[in-house]
Amino acid sequence: MDEAKRLTKSQLMTAMSETWGVSKKEAIEQYDQLVELIYSEIRRAGEIMLPGMGKMAKKHRKARMGRNPATGETIQIKAKTVLKFSVNKAAKDALL
Repeated sequence: MDEAKRLTKSQLMTAMSETWGVSKKEAIEQYDQLVELIYSEIRRAGEIMLPGMGKMAKKHRKARMGRNPATGETIQIKAKTVLKFSVNKAAKDALL
């Protein structure tokens, strides 16, 4: 299967500026504001629903034992908070 190349950030910003009818600079500013809004909402509420796409949420992972793939040595992996994105049905259906 021949994979198409993914969009670069510059190409995405160009496409957004053309779609929205704004300059590329304005598209970049709007995109950056959207990203910051998503981050601040996740910090505030722990998750955000992105209609038509899915849900992004903070998830706490407990400390656990793991294995160093290079040496095979057993190591302790610290607890941490990660972002998890769950795709909703509308997004899954759009890709079929």
